[in-house]
Amino acid sequence: MADAAATPTSQDDELSPRVVELIRSTYRVMAHRGSHRLSLQDIAEEAGVSKGLLLYHFKTKDNLLLATMRWALQRTADRIRRGTADAEDARAALRSLVEAVFVDPELNRDFNLFYLDLIEHAVRVAVYSELPELLRTVINDLYAEVISRGVDESEFHVDDVDAAARAMRAQIEGTFLQWMQEDDWRGSHSRYRDECYGSLVRLLGA
Repeated sequence: MADAAATPTSQDDELSPRVVELIRSTYRVMAHRGSHRLSLQDIAEEAGVSKGLLLYHFKTKDNLLLATMRWALQRTADRIRRGTADAEDARAALRSLVEAVFVDPELNRDFNLFYLDLIEHAVRVAVYSELPELLRTVINDLYAEVISRGVDESEFHVDDVDAAARAMRAQIEGTFLQWMQEDDWRGSHSRYRDECYGSLVRLLGA
């Protein structure tokens, strides 16, 4: 979902240019190699800096990976909010959300490989225990905003907005998991995007 090469967002403005570049390098290396084979030296070489500089800014590899996940998630959230802000109604906001999430085959593949690695860490490694709550606050709450708008406009018909947001996240993430297993994952990207949108429309009773 996140675009590691996109135009800087407000979150980038809160971080120093040096830290943002280190995070971008971490994102690229982790998406292409996976965390199990990832070392601080790999990231340092990608960023063209010393390993000591990474430790100076982040102290540990775990801190660096968590900072990268926060950055990637916030960029996704910023892009979704920009896409839905001017939507004329909730149905259009839902479409904009799906288009903002299914942004590009290569970018989506990189993000989901990175995301799956971090989810495994969250389950197995105690230091990553903050990740599930971070995902709930950033992703579930964002989906809930769009659903609440639809309920207020009598466009969506759900009994429990939070439960619907969880189901919406499950639908989107499940669609990505199936899409990534396609041999022609580039060519099938738009089909999976449209199928996901249709499934969400039915899920929300639109």
